[in-house]
Amino acid sequence: MCGRYTLRSVIPETLAQALQIEKMPELGAQHNIAPTQMVVAVLHDSKSNKHELQRLRWGLIPSWAKDPAIGAKLINARAETVAKKPAFCFAFKHQRCLILADGFYEWKQENGKKQPFYFRLQNGEIFGFAGLWEVWESPQTGQIKSCTILTTQANDLVQPLHDRMPVILALQDWDVWLNSQVQKPELLQQLLRPYPPAEMTGYAVSTLVNNPKHNSPECVAPLSAGNDR
Repeated sequence: MCGRYTLRSVIPETLAQALQIEKMPELGAQHNIAPTQMVVAVLHDSKSNKHELQRLRWGLIPSWAKDPAIGAKLINARAETVAKKPAFCFAFKHQRCLILADGFYEWKQENGKKQPFYFRLQNGEIFGFAGLWEVWESPQTGQIKSCTILTTQANDLVQPLHDRMPVILALQDWDVWLNSQVQKPELLQQLLRPYPPAEMTGYAVSTLVNNPKHNSPECVAPLSAGNDR
């Protein structure tokens, strides 16, 4: 699964150009993004035929849901079954997004405690999780735009900690994923594969990250005698 991640970097101009995004908002560094928080995602606007950045609530709330609290249980969607699950099938076909990140956390049970590990690309660049988005609305709460992160089988780097990992989409697949005109499940499923482990790195970090209230560079610092807490 993916239950915590980061977006610490400023989105570079080269990435903005690749996404053809004209307006780049100021984004504060996020070292410990948790479910139900607002996250940065790339959506495609079919009317303008342009990509745009939006803030979505992490935890997908289906449009037909009676209670928005269901979103806390739908932070991830399994790639293998996403096309058939009632909560995700419409969004998988029509409302896909990229959720921007530059790393994610996973935990390992060690000596009676949960030891966090941080995974990122070797080059440290921003990447995109395969995501889905939905709009939920009620007279009491108004409109909520929400999202979920797709997961797949873990690669050899992540597998010792967990059998699942978030789907990191290759840059060349971004436009296809965002294009709502592409609706064939078999074509989309081909994109939802484990990311090459040789292009990633991972290391233990401080247990500070176990508390979502902590949001500082210490969360992603490699574990050492100085930050073993």
